Amino acid sequence: MRTEIKFCGLTRAADAREAVALGARYVGVIFASGPRRLSMEQACAVLADVPESVRRVGVFADATVDVIATAAEILGLGAVQLHGDDGGRLVDGVRSRFNGEVWSVLRLRDAGLPDIATELFTGADAVLLDAHVAGKLGGTGVALPWEQLVNDLNAVRSSAMGARLVLAGGLRAENVGEAIRLLRPDVVDVSSGVETAPGIKDHARMRAFRDAVHAST
Repeated sequence: MRTEIKFCGLTRAADAREAVALGARYVGVIFASGPRRLSMEQACAVLADVPESVRRVGVFADATVDVIATAAEILGLGAVQLHGDDGGRLVDGVRSRFNGEVWSVLRLRDAGLPDIATELFTGADAVLLDAHVAGKLGGTGVALPWEQLVNDLNAVRSSAMGARLVLAGGLRAENVGEAIRLLRPDVVDVSSGVETAPGIKDHARMRAFRDAVHAST
């Protein structure tokens, strides 16, 4: 099965349209703190031309279920991505108010998977792996030690309930093929790796990333 693509941290409608044209399965807008954070009004404008066939993802950190559910309804989200200390515990609450996919985020400080990994893979529809960088929730350009994660990830994925693996963290056209070969993620998530500045996507880099993913799967 071909690895799907998520272009995240979108801040411009033109970039969202390019993501759709390139065949992305997911497009992401961020409501957590950071340089790519959008207001609800801005997110509506960015996603205005995204068709139903492409799933819109809202990225939240330490938000309440009410806030997430309201945003999901207004924006027509197909998935919500839960960062922060309450991300794992929010899954059931969000599911009670939202019919789309619920993703938990696991930010790794080193090559070891924490004990909570099995719980997240069992409870969420997908688990997004990213590198832990102090004071930042994502879009840092820091890659994970993929080769060192292979055995632990395979063990967790085989024992869990079928949650999908979304791989983030420092991906770009030049290295995404190696990441796919080693970890076989269901989705690769790119933000800074296709940017000229935070939130400003470079369409040539986006196309190169898409081509590299397709060449690897």
